[in-house]
Amino acid sequence: MDDGKDRMELLPADSLRGMRLGISASDSPDLARLGLLDTHFRMTLGEITRTVVIAEGSIYYGGHLQSNGITNFLIEELQRYGRRDRPLKVCLAWTVHRSMSADEIKEQKEYLGLFGEIHFLDPDGLLLDRHPNEPVKPKFSEEEHAASLSGLRTYMTSNTEARIVIGGKKTGFQGAMPGIVEEVLFSIENRQPLYLAGGFGGATLDVIRALRPDFAEWFPQIKGGNELDARLTDGLNHLVEIVKAEGWDGYENGLNDEENCLLAASYRPSEIAALVGKGLGRLSGDLEAAP
Repeated sequence: MDDGKDRMELLPADSLRGMRLGISASDSPDLARLGLLDTHFRMTLGEITRTVVIAEGSIYYGGHLQSNGITNFLIEELQRYGRRDRPLKVCLAWTVHRSMSADEIKEQKEYLGLFGEIHFLDPDGLLLDRHPNEPVKPKFSEEEHAASLSGLRTYMTSNTEARIVIGGKKTGFQGAMPGIVEEVLFSIENRQPLYLAGGFGGATLDVIRALRPDFAEWFPQIKGGNELDARLTDGLNHLVEIVKAEGWDGYENGLNDEENCLLAASYRPSEIAALVGKGLGRLSGDLEAAP
């Protein structure tokens, strides 16, 4: 059973104090093909959250506040294991929080309690002092959605030291490219360490295949399968161009090649969390550098 013992032995107490980890995660279309369930995906997010929070780090997540979403799942995990100094930062894009009423926002703040806080962003991704107490705006154009999500991703990158990437839509996304790809792109442009967890497939594995093809050989592409969305392939091609221009691919994350290769294939929650914790601990200087 995945009991997380490795995770608990890796990081000394307080070793991630001041460390802010951004989570980039969304449903993967490859779960069924891999014989996995959404439960496995969420268990992994829970393990990562506990690893960081127990070691005094903070978690930044940009999503929504729907009752069945990842945000509420993370809150539930923190209520079971977390600190009461608001270690979870829920970052809401303009188009997300402007579609919510003041009463809905108040309810979510009360639900977060001492476990987290909400960061309300303007259309450009700048932090607002408070939620605008204005009439709900139920509809936005596709351009407004894309711009506000890019603003959110810019804010997340600027306010975190590293990013864990897992899953990710390959179709049905808003914007010029999948959110996972854009978030990786922003991280690389800002030389932010990345932890690319590819064991659940999705856009994350496509990113890994583009950056380190050898790390993705365990999951062969389907021959004659459906063609990828052109926006995904264009985004991946642009990502490769940026990596070449920057001379940085995000793998300077405290892990060695063997460990990053394992992270690219593992679907075990405690193993993924242990690798992320090990990398962060090495970056913070509390663990020995990777051999």
